[in-house]
Amino acid sequence: MITRAVVVPQPPLLVPGIAAGARESTAELRAACVAAAGGLAEVASRWVAVGTGEDTVSVTPPGACGSFRGYGVDLGVRLSETPGAPAELPLSALITGWLREQAGAAEATVHTFPADTPAARAAKTAALLAERHPGHGLLVLGDGANRHGPRSPGGEHDRAPGFDAAVAEALGSADTAALLTLDADFCTELGAGGRFPWQVLASLAEGGTWTAELLYSAAPFGVGYHVAVWTRA
Repeated sequence: MITRAVVVPQPPLLVPGIAAGARESTAELRAACVAAAGGLAEVASRWVAVGTGEDTVSVTPPGACGSFRGYGVDLGVRLSETPGAPAELPLSALITGWLREQAGAAEATVHTFPADTPAARAAKTAALLAERHPGHGLLVLGDGANRHGPRSPGGEHDRAPGFDAAVAEALGSADTAALLTLDADFCTELGAGGRFPWQVLASLAEGGTWTAELLYSAAPFGVGYHVAVWTRA
């Protein structure tokens, strides 16, 4: 049974070497992510992660290792303490590997999905993860809307702030219904890539009793970033 889940965003700027001049402005976000990952490692040395960003569904096994070279820094990361051969890893796997190392967890398996994966698939994915990874900690990776303000990556959208405020409220109160009813088309319009991973979490938690803590919620670079910890009561 999965008893703890952690929600984090997946910007490359989490890594200090990549953040460079933005290191100070990302310090609070980075600290929240590392604290959440540390809390996950406290209850589970093995993790299963769910993220988005690739065009097809992929699974990155614990033996994989890669590098942030494509993001400007030749920093290697590993998904376990005993890595195999280097490979090109999706961003969700690179961030998972970096957080695993910060937290001292033993290993992680990463499932990556296209951002437009239908919500109807979330329940099946959640059941599969619970069946295949019993006793693991769940790491949920995904960003909010990328349309906060005129200088945001997706261009300003007047509904982006309200959307991420609602997501923050849901993540901070373990409101599974609110997450499960997020509209896929609207999330695509807002550039909110975390929608499907959040719905996997909600599907896994649905029907149970969970406590939730929101550690961070802001849009420092025009993108909504949320960090939360859910623990099964």
